[in-house]
Amino acid sequence: MSTWREQQRADRIADREQARLDAAARTDRRVAERAALAEQQRQDAAAQAKLDAAAKTARQAKRAARWKALTAWLAVHRVDGPIYLLGLAAAVLAVPAMARHGVETYGSALGVVLPVISELGMWAFAVAVQMARRTPGRPVWSLQVGIWVFAGYGFALNLLDGLRHGWSSGLLMGLVSIAGVIAHQLAVASPRRTAAEKAAAKLERQALAKTMKIRAAAIRHAVGEIDHTGTATLVFAPGRYEISRRGRLTEVPVSLADEVSQWLATQDRPSITSTSDAAGSGAVAVLDPEVDQQESTPRRRTIRAPKARSDAELEAEFRALIKAGDVNPTSAESIRKTLKCAPKTARKLRDQFKGDAK
Repeated sequence: MSTWREQQRADRIADREQARLDAAARTDRRVAERAALAEQQRQDAAAQAKLDAAAKTARQAKRAARWKALTAWLAVHRVDGPIYLLGLAAAVLAVPAMARHGVETYGSALGVVLPVISELGMWAFAVAVQMARRTPGRPVWSLQVGIWVFAGYGFALNLLDGLRHGWSSGLLMGLVSIAGVIAHQLAVASPRRTAAEKAAAKLERQALAKTMKIRAAAIRHAVGEIDHTGTATLVFAPGRYEISRRGRLTEVPVSLADEVSQWLATQDRPSITSTSDAAGSGAVAVLDPEVDQQESTPRRRTIRAPKARSDAELEAEFRALIKAGDVNPTSAESIRKTLKCAPKTARKLRDQFKGDAK
């Protein structure tokens, strides 16, 4: 009997111990789960903080970039802002007056369209002038004529509308109407250039003018070549020319230094520069020291002296080239290059041909 009770007591003790262990295990699991949850929440909070910091940095960088772009635009267009504000102020005063005048004149609501002609017209041409000036060489005089035509039209309409209240009101309204576009043309559409830009533009105009004069003279002196189909083609005499005040071309003989430089350029030789001696005796061909020092000198070739030809032989070859059409008999430079003769001989043959042609 006592053994059975002891066994029951032992079982109850064992059950309580097991229950205690189970409770302790559950408590440990809950603590571990809470700790894991807290760690996960901490990691999530840290990740979210990093994301927020990155987003904040990106927003700050974006705002900084926008501010930098705005300040750069203001630095470049620091004059444009006040000018456009002036034009806006003039439009605020002139547009309602013209709209009222249009309604009174046309007797309907369509009169409110009148400011489109009196105010917007000149501004449309003003912006067109500013855009056209961004293309180098594009003429803008026709657009400027449009500005002043529409500006005069707007001034006249505002003047007439203001004359109902007196001359002072008329002049005031007329000047206010065109004040913005005048300021725009003076300060924005026609920016002032530096002295260097003006000098460069002047030189460019002079070079273009001389080039066009020489081209026009070359066309006047060109000869016509007609093929078997009857198509005419202008034939020019290549060379170096000077133009006189009367528009006549004068051939400039090529110096010996230039000929040697051209020959050496085709032979992979160091470049030749033309210098003058102290006595002013003429051009002397010398090797360029920089090229001569930087590049190794190639093996020199022996230049054979040209075979001497008599005047009769040169004249016979010249007439044969004329018949073959391989030379321009009116150009001494063409004769010299084709026959490979002296410039003096080429001019002599040219003058002889012109004398025979007469």
